[in-house]
Amino acid sequence: MMIDYRTTVDVQVRFSDTDALGHVNNMVYLSYLELARIEYLKRVFGAVETRDFGVIIARVEIDYRSPAFHYETLVVGIRALELGGASMKLDYRVEEKKTGRLVAEAKTVMVSYDYRANQVKRWPDDVREKVEAYDGIA
Repeated sequence: MMIDYRTTVDVQVRFSDTDALGHVNNMVYLSYLELARIEYLKRVFGAVETRDFGVIIARVEIDYRSPAFHYETLVVGIRALELGGASMKLDYRVEEKKTGRLVAEAKTVMVSYDYRANQVKRWPDDVREKVEAYDGIA
């Protein structure tokens, strides 16, 4: 249920998101997760552009639970599960808005990254404090 997710984003499924069978194509879910992740970065850190914040996605795992269709609105929830030295494990839940039907569950690993130096960097203390305060993790 979305009650456990402080950050949620509504996504109107577009016809172009669907495949020949009429349901949302598997690869499109990555863009839905991205929308939620950008909203999370805005809310927790005030980031306007992810480039300014300095992160990359190192891992994605998606479990598809039921098909979604172009006439539906989805809700994507996101929360931090774990904060490492330079990584953050994020958890997502995708539901159909009207019925609450579970559509997909996902996890990503987001890594702190210095684009100028072209290397992974540790999370600054203020980032750790903000994530811990927002999602209640330690």
